[in-house]
Amino acid sequence: MRSTPTLRTATVLAAATLVLTACGGDSDDSGSGGGGGSDAASARSAEDLGGMDALVEAAKAEGELNVIALPPDWANYGEIISAFEEEYGITVNSASPDGSSQDELNAVESQRGQDRAPDVLDLGTAFARQAQAQDFLAPYKVETWDEIPEGQKDPDGHWYNDYGGYISIGCNATVIAACPTSMADLLDPQYAGQVALNGNPTQAAAAFSGVWAASLANGGSLDDIGPGIDFFAQVKEVGNFNPVEITPATIQSGETPLAIDWDYLNAGLTDELAEQGVDWQVAVPSDGLFGGYYSQAISAYAPHPAAARLWQEFLYSDRGQNLYLAGGARPVRLPAMEEAGTADAEALAALPEVEGTAEFPTQEQESAAQQVVATRWNQEISG
Repeated sequence: MRSTPTLRTATVLAAATLVLTACGGDSDDSGSGGGGGSDAASARSAEDLGGMDALVEAAKAEGELNVIALPPDWANYGEIISAFEEEYGITVNSASPDGSSQDELNAVESQRGQDRAPDVLDLGTAFARQAQAQDFLAPYKVETWDEIPEGQKDPDGHWYNDYGGYISIGCNATVIAACPTSMADLLDPQYAGQVALNGNPTQAAAAFSGVWAASLANGGSLDDIGPGIDFFAQVKEVGNFNPVEITPATIQSGETPLAIDWDYLNAGLTDELAEQGVDWQVAVPSDGLFGGYYSQAISAYAPHPAAARLWQEFLYSDRGQNLYLAGGARPVRLPAMEEAGTADAEALAALPEVEGTAEFPTQEQESAAQQVVATRWNQEISG
């Protein structure tokens, strides 16, 4: 039976790189220090500026928004950016679209006080916490704040989850006779040299999460990621592991016909690949259900503080959340939108099938797993 459960409210790993420790002291809740110097820099809600109309007016007066590390084919950000520009007449400057969460934090620090500094951040949750600890984030609560589940946001509004998904297996059915639907299937000799991850698990969250999904499929747990490394050692031993990092280009070329990645990234390629004559099928593995979210935040040093806050309002509106959904990602407000009947039914029906409910690691479990992967992966798999 088809099931599309929502991601359970909990702490989650979804960082783009795996820096383990946060720097800096306790976060200052003032939220001041924005580059724009306007009232918007300290506004914690639209009401603080006199309501949404006043926020829109202030953002339009700024005229620009600086975003960073938002690939257009990631969670439908290309369409989201275009829709925001069309809606408000604000130019979106997109820097380093293929950058990592750590690149985002580096930019906040190194470009502080510059007009080109990032206004908003799209971070793995671990990095959102790190940014908060470094006093990089301005607290702000969108109008739909109460519909963001507890556990998916900092109570003071420094960061809040935006979209998530599950680890999946993308398969080029044009060249593969029988697509795998479980982690166990990946050991089949028919997949020689075809099993690829999205990056190195010591650096990339999607790859790291793929290892954790494999652990859950092989007797591991959120307290023990080791079986996932053991599993990929087996995949390598039987000759099935492909060390090439998956990209849309490697998939189109046939270099990586099996891609372990977030379901919204794999599913987002389906139509594009169909135009290239590729039958791209996506399955969330039945034996290793692992999910994760990314988080939004506003830079405390945003050069366009009003536009930064309007961007968040747009992303967490029904329209913004449905644009994530159209990209195959599961928006954080999906439970409330389903209840209200405002979720895009067609986009919801197109999500990859999922059975069961994902549990998420705590911050402590996450840190422990990162240490294990950092110690073992390169030596046993990459070496």
